[in-house]
Amino acid sequence: MPTIGITGHARLSDESATLIKEALREALRDHDAIHGVTCLAEGADQLFAEAILDAGGTFEVVLPAHDYRDAMIPADNRPTFDKLLARASSVSYMPFSESNRKAFLAAGEELVRRSHQIIAVWDGVPAADVGGTAQVVDVARAAGLPVQVIWPQGARRNAA
Repeated sequence: MPTIGITGHARLSDESATLIKEALREALRDHDAIHGVTCLAEGADQLFAEAILDAGGTFEVVLPAHDYRDAMIPADNRPTFDKLLARASSVSYMPFSESNRKAFLAAGEELVRRSHQIIAVWDGVPAADVGGTAQVVDVARAAGLPVQVIWPQGARRNAA
């Protein structure tokens, strides 16, 4: 069973989320059995977890820090986060008490270590911050993992 890691943008418009979820479902259709690895951030990570479940697969969660839910998940997204977290086959935490760029990078590196391939929901813009989507793509490529970039025509990121 292939283990597929996800990295991707968090701030997506509703229209983009619809396009991306369909593209993720399409990408996963080629696999008979799927296991995913996600940090379960709002946006691409959660869309991936939902697509995995829709395909009858399983996923594990790697959280960057112990305060991740309260510090990084917007209040209006916490019910979705909690629902998906409860469906995870396992949940592990990186050894950071507080969410920060170093914790995000460590979680991205761990996600790459646990994966056979990576799906990146990425607009192709080079890394602006440590631990972001582009840097995880770089880590995966340096490790020799195949990276499938998904960014459907018409997809847009919301401003920070």
